Amino acid sequence: MAGRAVLLTPHRGETGDEATLPADYRRILAIVRAAGGPVQVRTVGEELGLEVGVRGKLEPLRAKMTKVADRGWLHKRPDGKFTVRL
Repeated sequence: MAGRAVLLTPHRGETGDEATLPADYRRILAIVRAAGGPVQVRTVGEELGLEVGVRGKLEPLRAKMTKVADRGWLHKRPDGKFTVRL
């Protein structure tokens, strides 16, 4: 947009409303929330129907989950698992 970068994944504090997130990110949040505790990227990938037997197939998902965590929607634990921020 006129030379400016546009964030498709807004920071949580900017809106606080999940409806502003793209659909695939909302689905990731829903899966992590439904898990009820820390969840691995592989588990989210299984729920999304991804081929989880090949590590390289999960890397784009890991990048999305890390981006969502960096923006405050998820919490990435030191063990690499993700939880929903309260």
